Amino acid sequence: MGTGRAAGGGVDTGDAHIGDARTDDLRGGGAAEAPQTVPAATVAVQVALRARPLRFPFTRDSLRCWAYLGVGALLGPVLAVLLAALALVGLGLSVVGVGLPLLLAVALSGRPVGALERRRLRLVEPSPVPDPHRALPGAGRRARLRTRLRERATWRELAHTLLVGPPLAAAGLGLTALLLFSAALVVSPLVVWALAPETVMLIPGHVVPGPLYALPATAVGLAGLLLGCYAGALLTTVHVRLARLLLGPREEDLGRERVVELTRSRARLVDAFEAERRRIERDLHDGAQQQLVALAMTLGLASHELCGRGAGGEGGENAAGGAGADDPVLALVDRARGEARQALEQLRGLVRGIHPQVLTDHGLAAAVTEVALRHPVPVEVDLDLPGRLAGPVESTAYFTVTEALTNAAKHSGATAVTVHGRIADGRLVLEVTDDGRGGADPAAGAGLQGLADRVAILRGRLMVTSPTGGPTRLRLEVPCSG
Repeated sequence: MGTGRAAGGGVDTGDAHIGDARTDDLRGGGAAEAPQTVPAATVAVQVALRARPLRFPFTRDSLRCWAYLGVGALLGPVLAVLLAALALVGLGLSVVGVGLPLLLAVALSGRPVGALERRRLRLVEPSPVPDPHRALPGAGRRARLRTRLRERATWRELAHTLLVGPPLAAAGLGLTALLLFSAALVVSPLVVWALAPETVMLIPGHVVPGPLYALPATAVGLAGLLLGCYAGALLTTVHVRLARLLLGPREEDLGRERVVELTRSRARLVDAFEAERRRIERDLHDGAQQQLVALAMTLGLASHELCGRGAGGEGGENAAGGAGADDPVLALVDRARGEARQALEQLRGLVRGIHPQVLTDHGLAAAVTEVALRHPVPVEVDLDLPGRLAGPVESTAYFTVTEALTNAAKHSGATAVTVHGRIADGRLVLEVTDDGRGGADPAAGAGLQGLADRVAILRGRLMVTSPTGGPTRLRLEVPCSG
């Protein structure tokens, strides 16, 4: 079976496997592009710090860093208290089942917090961090919930919210306190002058007698401001890098997204191809086939009219000019009528090959039985199916059987073919076996390879076993859901 080589032609007696396909394997189709890694771009604050290290404290980048850290210092404690309260209440009420939604909310809390953090990064980063989650247009709440819980990005965002965010927020809060204290030291001479003659102590136990004695504190405050600017830039850089690592897409996320999208696009192409096949079959059945039927009937009426005229003539009229049995016009009409019948039979066979109507109306078992009755080699059909299967599954199984039967008749020299099919563990398992010479080479023809591509899209498997001397066995396994 298959586009098989003759026996003794040097074909290995092992198994030839085609389209051992899973969703993430993608055999039997065009090669997928290798997923590209998200480039780890240099942090903008770090670039500014390296370009102008001395002027950096006096630039807008420094102000952006403090704005970014200040917002984080305000939001961090609020989020920490809120999530801790939800977790404690959820754990307390989980014994009665009421707290489970609260724990689920804690598990999914990283997603909105991550989205907020990605927006907050725009304070210091010109290029936004992409959302790592897949778009789910038209999905219901349960489907969205299941998908989000299965995504690794959800748990990375939760880790950022619970483990990374609080320490960074605490560090930002400490630097903010340092900034405010340093700013207070810078203006301490003015404070001493404004509060005079009141006693002012910048250091506990040490009175500042006048504004001039507060100038060393101003120097310390300026040093603290400079130190805080550089420390803020470094802390902002750490923030941005961790946010990119935990809140942005990774290579495996992009790879999985590309595989899923490629599989869906191939499935859409197959559906479009199948719809086009059915449209062509319908046009041929309702158009050209009916016209050929009308042509054959018209030629039959013309032949009958010519014969009628010949029989209805009087005397020598029939012998002289009537349309008798030897009339060349009548012979041409009969010949055209026969050719029209032949063209009609060929067109009917073509329509059945494109997409048989019996498959649409009565299902796989009836369609395979009809093919077996017309096959030149005796075919035993044993299909035990509980009912109708999904359209793509029936179509793929039908064309797999017809391809196997065609190859058995043309190449294998078989005298008997068996078609066996069952439903096992939610999968259609179909086997076509012939007693031919074997030695089939699946890679030598495009028919089985094309079928393997279709099976791959349905997350199925197509295998051919054809040792030299036979028998040849084709096995199809495909999920019944399609």
